[in-house]
Amino acid sequence: MSLTRNLISRRDFLTAAGVSFIASLAPAQASQINRSEALFAAAYRDRSGGYGFALMAEDGRIVMQHALPVRGHDIVCHRETGNAVVFSRRPGTIAAAFNVRENRPPQSIQAAPDRHYFGHGVFSADGRLLYATENDFANANGMIGVYDVRHHFSKIGEFPSGGIGPHDLMMLADGRTLAIANGGIETHPDFGRAKLNLATMEPCLCFVDSVHGTLTEKQALPPSLHQLSIRHLDCDGAGGVYFACQHEGSPREQPPLFGHAQPGKSVRLFQTDPAHLKTLRNYVGSITANPQNGTFAVTSPRGNTMMVLDGQSGNIVHQRSLANVCGLTVNRGHFVASTGNGTLFDAQTEASSTGPYGWDNHLLNISG
Repeated sequence: MSLTRNLISRRDFLTAAGVSFIASLAPAQASQINRSEALFAAAYRDRSGGYGFALMAEDGRIVMQHALPVRGHDIVCHRETGNAVVFSRRPGTIAAAFNVRENRPPQSIQAAPDRHYFGHGVFSADGRLLYATENDFANANGMIGVYDVRHHFSKIGEFPSGGIGPHDLMMLADGRTLAIANGGIETHPDFGRAKLNLATMEPCLCFVDSVHGTLTEKQALPPSLHQLSIRHLDCDGAGGVYFACQHEGSPREQPPLFGHAQPGKSVRLFQTDPAHLKTLRNYVGSITANPQNGTFAVTSPRGNTMMVLDGQSGNIVHQRSLANVCGLTVNRGHFVASTGNGTLFDAQTEASSTGPYGWDNHLLNISG
């Protein structure tokens, strides 16, 4: 997996967490974490409409959970330190920092008064900094906020994302270059989640030097695809990224929805059989690469579909219908998905479990 997915082995997790973490859990939780081969994290919505995030075993049982005042989106974790952050969904202004090895209440992080989060972030390679996609909504500019982890996640700077509406971002294998998915959509919190510039969208994928905050390369889609919003990314394990899109144009159109990009090379869109592409309903909610076997997977909650594709050709290896599927990660070399209905699904064994919560858009494996 990529550097930014930050997997830690179950043994390392338990060693680092120590007896204090295990002792803080209820007996059933402690037993579950000792039996489980994998540990996942995701934001959730409960049956009463409340929000939170949870750490869960691979059979879906909850190991640790905390409430959130707003809906969460993605969670990022740093491998060596165990520090993690869950971001609120756009246009949220709250993030929550916690440590996956400590069963302690999370620390709240507040966006600046003239900024809001887009739901994603990434740690620097050494874990000292957190980068977050943000909106300078007064000026319709995408920004990357920089936070000092060692000083209670205080914001110490920011730099342009290279476009409008940055959503996901990844740290490439060099530990310095950020890949940023600028969706191209202008929004303003006064208008909620309304999209204000669909006729003039300019999506792009930018590579930025995280040390100096300087744009090193900008890759745009063809003008004919200006309504194809680049949203999510994952590293390919070889210096590039796979990206996934959501089409904001006519539902009668069927543009390609995923591709590959790498610094110094032209952006590439994978051509998919129209019959299969139609099942995604112009919307990919998550993308995850599996460099171990050269594949990547995408999900569409609108199309109730999960696809596994060849990383070189983009040809479909496997497709499955799964209601309200969106979250996606890799566990022991194969894909695991989560759904808004509360299901965890292993694509290789086809084992599934359904818990008490509806999982939000993204799923993180914190064990290897």
